[in-house]
Amino acid sequence: MTIATQESETIAQNEPSSVGMATQRQLIWTKFTEHKLALASLVVIGLIYLVGIFCEFVAPRSPEHYDSAYTMLAPQPLKLWYTDDAGQTQFGLHVTGFSSQRDPNTLRRIFAPDESVIIPVSFFVQGQDYKLFNLIPANIHLIGAVDPSQPFYLLGADRLGRDVLSRVVYGTRISTSIGLIGVAISLVLGVILGGISGYFGGWVDNFIQRVIEFIMSVPTIPLWMGLAAAIPVTWSPIMVYLIITMIISLIGWTSLAREVRGRFMSWRNEPFVVAARLDGTSQMTIIGRHLVPGFVSHIIASVTLAIPAMIIAETSLSFLGIGLRPPAVSWGVLLQEAQNIRSLAEAPWLLTPGVLVIITVLALNFLGDGLRDAADPYT
Repeated sequence: MTIATQESETIAQNEPSSVGMATQRQLIWTKFTEHKLALASLVVIGLIYLVGIFCEFVAPRSPEHYDSAYTMLAPQPLKLWYTDDAGQTQFGLHVTGFSSQRDPNTLRRIFAPDESVIIPVSFFVQGQDYKLFNLIPANIHLIGAVDPSQPFYLLGADRLGRDVLSRVVYGTRISTSIGLIGVAISLVLGVILGGISGYFGGWVDNFIQRVIEFIMSVPTIPLWMGLAAAIPVTWSPIMVYLIITMIISLIGWTSLAREVRGRFMSWRNEPFVVAARLDGTSQMTIIGRHLVPGFVSHIIASVTLAIPAMIIAETSLSFLGIGLRPPAVSWGVLLQEAQNIRSLAEAPWLLTPGVLVIITVLALNFLGDGLRDAADPYT
């Protein structure tokens, strides 16, 4: 026997043991990293949620701050090179200023870039005071003008002179958290009620299925219009936010519950379930430890697809005026500024929240595909 043959046999003997030593978590992560688009989507989603968590620090100013002198100001792009008064090319992060004049026909203020006005920009600058997480007083912002009194509007300003970037950053917290909280509630309701319905059957199954059919038969738009009229205008934005989240969750659990019910009905008489029942295992333990883990990949896919659905639901309802309302700041509330065709034609940067909705939904869908495939690494 040659040395090469001995080495190949040694490698073949060692490979199964190394694979067998890998844990389920390691196998899932290895499979997930092979899905490059899902991995990139995970980074994008992580950045979006970090922006939402630290929105006070990331935003250049508060979302309520306005200046009537900068209404409908076009975005000021960041630049690195400029020419000083001596005609020398200099390097430095900055935005250019602008000049304004009145249109003699419409009396509308028109802004024109002025390359001679240089506004230095830096990271970790001092600006407006805020409370991080409503607890920690601070005044340091991620990016902003070195002189806070100078205009700094990376994404332009709206019709009231409010910074679109700051409002979009603050809206990220509400729009993305509604998806997480709503999916968490829907997941618990869907798995528990769907599992009970499919495992026990009988009158329990009939009752739960009739409840699901009733909820799914209610038309959503008239329901939302009625709820919007029923919510008192005196309620705080936080209370409205909680009510909106609860209602979206109570409506969105039905499809997952039906899917869980179908799996349980097909598995409840399988040999491993019968063996667990004969061994004296409790009913809830069988559901939680033997049946639910069998289709974790499907639950993960359903959850990751439900989050963008809830984000779209909140955005659509707030856009129509039957969801969150000002002074609450969400992507849907911000898109209300784009309802006016004239404003949209003159200020297309008001569609920035819609672009973020598209990016978030696509990233969550790609992430869900990767997690679904990785949860079953042996296929």
